[in-house]
Amino acid sequence: MYIGGLDIGTTGCKLTVFDENGKQLHKSYCDYPVKRMSGAHETDAESILDGVWKVLTDTTKKYADIAGIGITSFGETFVMTDEAGKPLHPAMLYTDPRGKEQCRMLCEKMKEERIAQISGVKPHEMYSLPKLMWLKEKEPELYKKAKHVFLMEDFVVFHLTGQAKIDYSLATRTMGFDIRRLEWSREIFEAAGIDVNLMSETVPTGTAAGTVSRAAAEKTGLSTKTKIVCISHDQIAAAVGAGVFDSETAVDGAGTVECITPVYDEIPDINVMTKGNYAVVPYVIPGKYVCYAFSYTGGALMQWCTDTIAKKEKEEAGKLGISVNELLEKQSVSPTGLLVLPHFAGAATPYMDTGSKGAILGLTTAVSAADIYRGCMEGVVYEMVLNMQWLKPSGIRFRKLHATGGGAHSKEWMQMKADMLNMEITSLETVDAGTVGSAMLTGIAVDCFKNLQDAAEIMVHKVCTYKPNKEMHEKYMKIYQRYELMYDAVRKLM
Repeated sequence: MYIGGLDIGTTGCKLTVFDENGKQLHKSYCDYPVKRMSGAHETDAESILDGVWKVLTDTTKKYADIAGIGITSFGETFVMTDEAGKPLHPAMLYTDPRGKEQCRMLCEKMKEERIAQISGVKPHEMYSLPKLMWLKEKEPELYKKAKHVFLMEDFVVFHLTGQAKIDYSLATRTMGFDIRRLEWSREIFEAAGIDVNLMSETVPTGTAAGTVSRAAAEKTGLSTKTKIVCISHDQIAAAVGAGVFDSETAVDGAGTVECITPVYDEIPDINVMTKGNYAVVPYVIPGKYVCYAFSYTGGALMQWCTDTIAKKEKEEAGKLGISVNELLEKQSVSPTGLLVLPHFAGAATPYMDTGSKGAILGLTTAVSAADIYRGCMEGVVYEMVLNMQWLKPSGIRFRKLHATGGGAHSKEWMQMKADMLNMEITSLETVDAGTVGSAMLTGIAVDCFKNLQDAAEIMVHKVCTYKPNKEMHEKYMKIYQRYELMYDAVRKLM
């Protein structure tokens, strides 16, 4: 039996096929353009769909009889369409500045606290609803023509099955979903002046939306018996793919973005969560919720360092036949004594300050490229320590981490995280936990796996567990006391 995970990202989509034993058989990828201008950050939903058709047709040349394909996608971005699902406008990305005034107006009609209590998110223009309000105000004729409002998961599900269905976790990214009742909030939609009937039906994460339509089968080569499954927002799929199902363990997503995802056994105090801009999101297990604590620059900061500062070391590593990351990690030790504020792409939680800038403090003529590289590694982890301090009042209780992503293969970085956070961290084999999580939930939907635990035993593979060093933890915490002061100090100047 073959199962697939289709991951729709901001700049590209990929489809990965596994067999019933969890073995990866095939991967197909297609990128698409993103347009960023001073007043608009947009993507073309038609191009995204074309990318989906391409990876599907590439895959069915070898694996046509796929039992099920799960769809996961990035959040917030939406598109209004006609009855047939044809986009009426370019889709606005979460970074698009439009919607700020509309978000303010919505908060005047409903108190910000009330919106957060219902939706689990602090009101912000990044979410779908304020941008929908902007479109209705600025493009009223387009809004009148709209028959559907889709995020990317349900947009693709609709084109594959004819069914308009979206899972709970992605629905949360609109700012209009009731995380307690697990349905669209008519109160919020009425205050926003948006017709809730334009939205897709909300369903639990991992729900089979239907089978491939005849038209989609002819276009892609898929069977009309193939089930299409509504998976989730990509971070939820990654948590599933990391085998994290209870509040004792959290996910460390060590990718381009650094993200820790804790699990809660019930809805945490929303007032505590909104202070740090943490979203509360329904999880795949009924009654459980997660939040996202993240930095925009995780592995991206190390990439910047190797591309910009360590060019000489990059050449040297090539001659030695090793990665530049491995070389740099060997040439420096922790703690470096440097303080690196990793806000090179703005600040994520707890600040959510896109205007914040990165900084490197403590430079001398004795500092090497390797020191700066390691200092960047330290800075990313200090930012996560900061987030964990902010989240303590919310009742987080995890005692260990499961690490995924490219950074999980760095022994130095994993040990650093164990030492700083003072807890065990287990690296997982897979770099792409989201794809694995999508395949796991798809496998359950098509009766390939009995349940999450059964799927995890087959699909989730642990590599190494790193235990904290008490002496190193104490050294890092002395430096962390200064790190806590960095944001306020730098922000006043920049």
